[in-house]
Amino acid sequence: MSIITLTSDYGLKDHFVGALKGKILSEYSEAKIIDISHEIDPFNTVEASYIISASYASFPKGTVHLIGVDMEHNKENQHIVMQWNDHYFIASDNGILSMLSQKIVPQKIVAINIHDRLPSDAADMDVFVTVACHLAKGGLMNVIGKEINTIKQVTDLKAVLSADGNSINGHVIYIDHFGNVVTNISKKYFIEVAKGRPYEIVMKTKNIKTILPNYSAIASSDKYPIKSYEGEKLAIFNEAGFLEIAIFRSNPSKVGSANSLLGLNYRDVINIVFS
Repeated sequence: MSIITLTSDYGLKDHFVGALKGKILSEYSEAKIIDISHEIDPFNTVEASYIISASYASFPKGTVHLIGVDMEHNKENQHIVMQWNDHYFIASDNGILSMLSQKIVPQKIVAINIHDRLPSDAADMDVFVTVACHLAKGGLMNVIGKEINTIKQVTDLKAVLSADGNSINGHVIYIDHFGNVVTNISKKYFIEVAKGRPYEIVMKTKNIKTILPNYSAIASSDKYPIKSYEGEKLAIFNEAGFLEIAIFRSNPSKVGSANSLLGLNYRDVINIVFS
């Protein structure tokens, strides 16, 4: 049974997600459909890129990932399929897949060209469904597209090294359910630049001098219970490998979070300064 994952900015109030699943099952009844998220901020390609990058590896090789964010086919954004690390990603060429391609070179990319083979009233999602089912059944990429060599890049997804090499300049790309703030500074890039040097994470108001191995490592003293550390700010590299700022065990709906208590919002600047 082939897996097709769904990521979109559709939300769950309307009929769109249910209708999408119905279209997939009508074309390929044996497909196993898994929701990754339908709560991406509308048209937020950076957030979608992070969610896909953080989640795809949990699925087996050969999984087809359908990404319905800013997907309208127009003169600037063509529809593409990227085979990457033995997974298939279907999206608009709007930069969503650029976070993945920073890490590993794609095995193959095609520009989808089946639009004229579908009914004249077919929507963009109908194109994606047809391609997803074709791939899930074991179909070849060349049947549904023409091979291309490059895709659009989103510069927001890349942290930048300062001219003097003494700081990484990044920013917030995602705020999760707990109000934790995820940046575009990867662990891999941090290690390459740091070279063992002391550092400080510089934010709007308060700075952090240590990146912890996990959340509970904030409880540094055996003299006090873990509960006594609740509400303290911390930094870790999360499971996706990106720098995350959090408030230890803080309930965002009752007390606050890194988002609210530290005043960190989407696109805010986060720097790591080395000495």
